[in-house]
Amino acid sequence: MEYTTLGNTGLSVSRICLGCMSFGSSEWRDWVLDEQESREIIERAIDLGINFFDTANIYSMGESERVLGNALADYNRDSQVVATKTHPLRSPESYPPTNRGGLSRKAIEQDLTHSLDRLGMETVDLYQTHRYEASTPIAETLRALDDAVRRGTVRYVGTSSMWAYQLAEALHTSERLGLERFVSMQNHYNLAYREEEREMLPYCESEGVGVIPWSPLARGYLARPHEEFLATTRGEYMTQDDLITDRIDAYRSNGGAEINARVEKLATDHGVKMAQIALSWLFHKEWVDAPVIGTSSVEHLEDAVEALEIDLSSSDIEYLEEPYEPVEIAGHA
Repeated sequence: MEYTTLGNTGLSVSRICLGCMSFGSSEWRDWVLDEQESREIIERAIDLGINFFDTANIYSMGESERVLGNALADYNRDSQVVATKTHPLRSPESYPPTNRGGLSRKAIEQDLTHSLDRLGMETVDLYQTHRYEASTPIAETLRALDDAVRRGTVRYVGTSSMWAYQLAEALHTSERLGLERFVSMQNHYNLAYREEEREMLPYCESEGVGVIPWSPLARGYLARPHEEFLATTRGEYMTQDDLITDRIDAYRSNGGAEINARVEKLATDHGVKMAQIALSWLFHKEWVDAPVIGTSSVEHLEDAVEALEIDLSSSDIEYLEEPYEPVEIAGHA
């Protein structure tokens, strides 16, 4: 395993962050693993040297946090880096009755208390706002997060998908008021969705904000040939979830099919799997610290770790990137 520091912090993390959205309860989503299967993957991740784990209070409505906490309790907690998130629109605790607590002080403090309880921890290493929320003043959100750091219940604070100007406002507010600043950005970024390269990624690089992108395999689109992907349940239009439909549309459009074909060809040339080529491309990006990789099998986890050893030439990277054209923004909501 390779390690790096998260942004400009001194926090040492593995180059792979294990995403825990697929752990918890199959009652939430039919593709989610229950506790025993989840534990097997978490334990194998630790064996492979992964020390960075990302979950959220809305994953399986809290069950993901509980499962992760139970698994890590059998190991040296001091050697693990645990991240979780508070969502401004959805929460297992349903505050207020409409379940839209935003990123107010009340919502953040309640969500953090419940997350720590489910994780079985007194402190979470990285506490992130899951999405941007405009109805609460950014200063209130940042003050609540700053207080959590000062209380010792949070070590670092981070955030997730938003516009670059919104991150800039948050960092400026932290500097102006002397508050803890966001040290990480968990954003939507992969070979088939590169809109973040226009503003967000250069800005994170200039500000020393760590980058831990989600959906590094484009919901599996970069893990199998185009036509084969369309035949899977993930390739179907999920009309009950327009957000996922929008993302799949983005991956397939404006050069996406050609990118998929080139990933397949390069995988054949290197004698590896398509997913490993897509991940290797991310590992070669200097502004990426650790992709958040979700998996439902030990085999796919091991493949991801092996991808760290794949050396792509500059011509390989140019070949993969050349077909890309701008697509609609997806993932901010």
